[in-house]
Amino acid sequence: MSIVEEIKADPANAAFTKAGWTPVLHCPSTAKILIIGQAPGWRVQESGQMWADASGDRLRTWLGVDRATFYDSGAFALLPMDFYYPGKAKSGDVGPRRGIAERWHPKILATMPDLELIILVGSYAQHYYLHEKASATLTETVAHYQDYLPKYWPLVHPSARNNIWLSKNAWFESQVLPALQKKVATILQQ
Repeated sequence: MSIVEEIKADPANAAFTKAGWTPVLHCPSTAKILIIGQAPGWRVQESGQMWADASGDRLRTWLGVDRATFYDSGAFALLPMDFYYPGKAKSGDVGPRRGIAERWHPKILATMPDLELIILVGSYAQHYYLHEKASATLTETVAHYQDYLPKYWPLVHPSARNNIWLSKNAWFESQVLPALQKKVATILQQ
């Protein structure tokens, strides 16, 4: 049974499976770079393709890669903290369900032996993977990205909702992104 089928069969996902939803993830065994985000939005749940929107365009620009490299090269894996759209909240979407990453991520990570970098997009992924190492705020964590290398690279979400954050933190585009692009290019050239 494939991991996708196992996820669908998990009793915790019964309502989603009954509704005909497919878990959203893309984790080729050849991946060198893994991007972990929070949970799929509604459009992603419908399309089944993560980062296929304006946020994904910005993310690919930040990484210095085109769509073909991102989706078709086998070098990138895309894994959310939860595999299903969690619903609407007052501001944005509901966060990923607790326990999903704990149950499934170790098994999925084991299928990608060539990973060289895990990019943690947003606070949910950062808190889960960096634990007590994460700085007090997302801004501090992203600013101190070097503290988490060589395994992890924390990023702010590339959503337009973060345009104000980006304008207040010019160091991100002038210092963090060039370093990230260099790291990604080095990994892809190997």
